[in-house]
Amino acid sequence: MLTNNPQLTTNNMNQFRFREWPVYKDAQKLFSLLLEVVRKMPREYRFELGSQLLRSGSSVILNIAEGSGKQSEKELNRFIETALGSAYETLANIDILKNNKLIKNDDFTSAQQVITGICNQLGAFKKKLDL
Repeated sequence: MLTNNPQLTTNNMNQFRFREWPVYKDAQKLFSLLLEVVRKMPREYRFELGSQLLRSGSSVILNIAEGSGKQSEKELNRFIETALGSAYETLANIDILKNNKLIKNDDFTSAQQVITGICNQLGAFKKKLDL
């Protein structure tokens, strides 16, 4: 078993460093909130609107993870920018749902707060990396 080898465990922790980043954990939290939102949506909207919402939310997570594996800060920065764009897209998606009364105000507010935190963290990350 690989986890019995401390060398492999240490290397994997460094290799998958994104799993310890607060912004990644917050993006995971956001995705869980979005799943709940989609589960509460009327069935006729789940496929089109729900699918789009989940794709934009998962894109935040996936771009953070993919960027963390890049060798240069310039490449990481590009993925952070894409994750930031996906966070904005996710907010626009829940805004559409709110404006059409397909999401409860409490769910909208919770998701918006998490997205705001993610955007702030990604913005700070980007400033730190700015080349």
